Amino acid sequence: MKIHIIGCSGSGKTYLASALSQKYHIPHFDLDDLQWDNNAGAYGVKRPPEERDAMLQELLPLDDWIIEGVYYAWVGQCFEMADIIYILDMPKYLYQFRILRRSLRRRLGLEAGKRETLKSVLALLKWTDTFQKRNLVEITAILEKYGSKVHRLSSRKAVQSLLQP
Repeated sequence: MKIHIIGCSGSGKTYLASALSQKYHIPHFDLDDLQWDNNAGAYGVKRPPEERDAMLQELLPLDDWIIEGVYYAWVGQCFEMADIIYILDMPKYLYQFRILRRSLRRRLGLEAGKRETLKSVLALLKWTDTFQKRNLVEITAILEKYGSKVHRLSSRKAVQSLLQP
């Protein structure tokens, strides 16, 4: 089974990918790990596109995968190969709360991950609103051709019902 999950920051992509990974015993991969060079020593350093694309090409031939991320311009092959595509389109109050909570938890050392600055968190909140208003419309149009394999989840309840045994 091949599953692609897309949505804005704070929409629950990583949570859903992890839960589905456990449910179906399928490995999951975060596109941020391909996009960003976490060994660069500085926050926000992108990998060269050739390196990122080569890493993606290593994942796609696997028999099963769950790939999640906000990216869509360079992951067309993921969409084509996926058996199921989930679009997470959560309410603004929910994704903003999750972004702020995650940032605080990272700052307090309660959660692993990049420790954003206040400035970067505010920029992320602004970017996420733009993603929802512009990019999600474009993503929806791109995914129309995949018909019934595309499923939009717009609430926590929809995600929880998907995860039921």
